[in-house]
Amino acid sequence: MMNERREAIVRLVDSQGSATIAQLKDAFPEVSEMTIRNDIKALDADHRLVRIYGGVRSIETAVGADGLIDLRRNKNVAAKNAIARKAAELITAGTSVYLDSGSTVAALAAALPDVQLQAFTCGIYNILELGRYSYIKTIVPGGSLNRYNMCLHGSRAVREVARMHFDQVFIGASGYSASCGFTCGSDEEAELKRTAIERADTRIMLFDSSKIDHASTFTFCDIDDIDIIVTEDGLPAELQARCQAAGVHIL
Repeated sequence: MMNERREAIVRLVDSQGSATIAQLKDAFPEVSEMTIRNDIKALDADHRLVRIYGGVRSIETAVGADGLIDLRRNKNVAAKNAIARKAAELITAGTSVYLDSGSTVAALAAALPDVQLQAFTCGIYNILELGRYSYIKTIVPGGSLNRYNMCLHGSRAVREVARMHFDQVFIGASGYSASCGFTCGSDEEAELKRTAIERADTRIMLFDSSKIDHASTFTFCDIDDIDIIVTEDGLPAELQARCQAAGVHIL
């Protein structure tokens, strides 16, 4: 019963983005407020939810967390692998690429062709994947570690990336909405994404359809800042129309 209730709490909070203690007590009237608080404490310790003052937020919408990458790597795996395979076909030997942090881009790092290539990345999981290749040269800009996204970011990372040039940048996002554009959950991460996009000739967004009409906290770009969107399936008609108007190619 306890495990079922906690799973139900996670589903409720994920669907809403956040919930107060009072809202959870109304949703589960059969248990006391103390029990609800104990459930939240346990779910926070298990990285299922994030406790905030007076309530709880979903991992995906928690500012600065944006979904613990160890959890996100196990979500929508088939979609991420399909996107990674498509994106890998865009790679050309002898070029330089920047791989953003995030679970979808990490799937791309695992699917790259082993060819002569300069790969720049601040993503720790990308580095681990890139270390398996024989011909890919990996360059890692410095920075401070975001333990939620396992990414090096901050002013040092931005400065270093701003001095570089990439033939292609592969970017991930936490969400997209027409009003907010492409978003993520950390201001520092958003600044690093913007800088990498500015330093690339071709800007490629890796984006699974579950993130459509979901907005995180910080906007880092919009449709007209992107050249190609790689997704696992077709996009909604409204988003396709926006892409067509902006000259964005959809794969």
